[in-house]
Amino acid sequence: MKYTLKTLVLATACALVPAIAGAQDFYQTYESADQARLDQTLVYNGAVQGIWKDADSFLYSNHEKDGDKVYEVNIRTKNKRAVSEDELTALRKQYSRPYYDPSDESEYYHRRENRTFKSPDGTTEAYIKDNNVWIKKDGQEKQLSFDGSETYPYERIMWSPDSRKIAASKKQVLKERQILLRTSRPDTQVQPTYRWLDYAKPGDTLPQTEVALLNVESGALRVDNAPFANQYSLYLGQWSPDSEWFTFEYNQRGHQVYQLVAVNAKDGRTRVLADENTAKYDYKFVYYNDLYRYYFKDGKRILWISERDGYRHLYMVDPVTARNTQLTSGEWNVREIHEVNEAEGYILFSANGLNERKGEDPYNKHVCKLYIKSGQMVDLTPENAFHTPIFSRDYTCFIDNYSRPDLPNTAVVRSSSDGSIIMEIQKQDISELLKKGFTMPEVFVAKGRDGKTDIWGTIYRPRNFKPGKKYPVIEYIYAGPHDSHVEKVFSCNSRNITLCELGYVVVTIDGMGTDNRSRKFQDVCWQNIKDAGFPDRILWIKAAAKKYKNLDISNVGIYGYSAGGQNTLAALLFHPEFYKVGVALCGCHDNRMDKIWWNEQWMGYPIGPWYSENSNVDNADKLQGKLFIINGEVDDNVDPASSLQVVAELIKNDKDFEQLYLPGYSHNLGAKWITRKMFEYFYKNIPTSAPASRKSAPANK
Repeated sequence: MKYTLKTLVLATACALVPAIAGAQDFYQTYESADQARLDQTLVYNGAVQGIWKDADSFLYSNHEKDGDKVYEVNIRTKNKRAVSEDELTALRKQYSRPYYDPSDESEYYHRRENRTFKSPDGTTEAYIKDNNVWIKKDGQEKQLSFDGSETYPYERIMWSPDSRKIAASKKQVLKERQILLRTSRPDTQVQPTYRWLDYAKPGDTLPQTEVALLNVESGALRVDNAPFANQYSLYLGQWSPDSEWFTFEYNQRGHQVYQLVAVNAKDGRTRVLADENTAKYDYKFVYYNDLYRYYFKDGKRILWISERDGYRHLYMVDPVTARNTQLTSGEWNVREIHEVNEAEGYILFSANGLNERKGEDPYNKHVCKLYIKSGQMVDLTPENAFHTPIFSRDYTCFIDNYSRPDLPNTAVVRSSSDGSIIMEIQKQDISELLKKGFTMPEVFVAKGRDGKTDIWGTIYRPRNFKPGKKYPVIEYIYAGPHDSHVEKVFSCNSRNITLCELGYVVVTIDGMGTDNRSRKFQDVCWQNIKDAGFPDRILWIKAAAKKYKNLDISNVGIYGYSAGGQNTLAALLFHPEFYKVGVALCGCHDNRMDKIWWNEQWMGYPIGPWYSENSNVDNADKLQGKLFIINGEVDDNVDPASSLQVVAELIKNDKDFEQLYLPGYSHNLGAKWITRKMFEYFYKNIPTSAPASRKSAPANK
């Protein structure tokens, strides 16, 4: 048969018609689905984000059926009155916190030439000059240190309260690794622009810090820094009120040792006050971001947080004897310290896991009060929910917003004395949302890999959910070990709502390897980041599907951002029998390629073979499922080369996949266009019972 140009053009046009029509069907379905997320405007009287005006009153903005309003609440008179938006704006400006710059603190000095700091008695100035510490009194200069240099300059100064001594530190100057970020289509010019970014990676050489003790009269006293070598970091702490000692904190490289150390001001001798050490306690690494310290004004006590007994608890450290006395205990965790009231001898803090044995979600946070002397502890927020406090300026009371994924918010004001409710503010109204067919999320629990540990997560279903239909399952994952990540408060504003409306059930799970349970729970991640709790997640999803026959887990999807992007690809590489389709966004796919502070915390130092064993790049040949990989070219959080290295290995191994490398985008990939492309990928590759075509959308609508 002879083909003319006209015949070929007509044939091509006919072939494009169903594809374009299918694309339009998807767009229409997506826009309709996204409206479900926008229905959040039908939720009224939500969480009260109050800003305290004084000890008795606060202002807050409220979304109501007849519009947004601002109220002032007086808890003494129990009166609530409408005020102007201008009043709330002014209050926000009045109490907004400026950017915190440690160099502005008078007792510290981040190396700046010609910057002086006066002694507490006001008679003497201290400053850095020619890389060393100098003082000036009555117009006379005096050099106190002589070992500073261009490669090892002094950088911090901390006066003793009696103005007779200075604690100082000098820090090695090293050239940090840099990565190059290219903006292909800048707004300001035609040609691409380039930016070099300081970006240390695991295994890189780190600058070392030494502590010095300088006497204003006699000069330097020797401090033995040898026991505190091989640092990840070392920071000056605080002077005792009597000027007898000061502290510093030493974080050993590899995160196996973290110490609170005191230096004797008379002779420079050091003693370890608190020793977080994997050789002494039953954990695999020290997570230093979970630590805490508070110095009592009498100089006789330091409040400390440690996980040495397997959970995160409060300890009292005696700075003279170095005795550590445990204040709290049990299979639960201290989460935040809100106030240490020295005068009345109590601590206000939040904790999670208190009621796990009663069946409550162990991630729910409660506000507690501990009386230091007696050890008596009171749960000020007894309701089975996640409690978020906003304390008054004198900490005598607090706004308590409490909810769960399956329980709308209640806002009350409680007394910090005993937790009694001073005033009920409002309850969240979701009646209009329910009329739209909204399906309440379900908190679901199943046993983990050991057959004993409860694994908690949430199931999200579409509006007008029909139990007789089959719904494919997609997991939204973020398994970074630094925290737990499943949302524990009520919310109807999430991209997962849109995904549900496309015909899916979405699940979120906190598996082993994440934080806020026991240390053994978190320790699973150690040098094993690819685990990501998958053995627990898979069992959880299977348990949900066993209970609910309408869950189709024959073609499970998964997606995530950042660490969740790494987790997503790991799911396809290491668990291809279960996870079939994944969208990995801005992922760190090889922990050797990512920032040092996050990756050495979980993967350790020095670099070992486990880095390669956990690498998505080195294991790219294992890909069996369908992968869509997305990242931005100017990502200053995760090196963009990390995703490109995966792409290179996939091509080398003749693997099929799809990729979006986004010009001008950084680590934030939450834009609507990107979300739509991601959801379209699921829609094409995980069929649902929805009517729209599964054919790929064209480049333009």
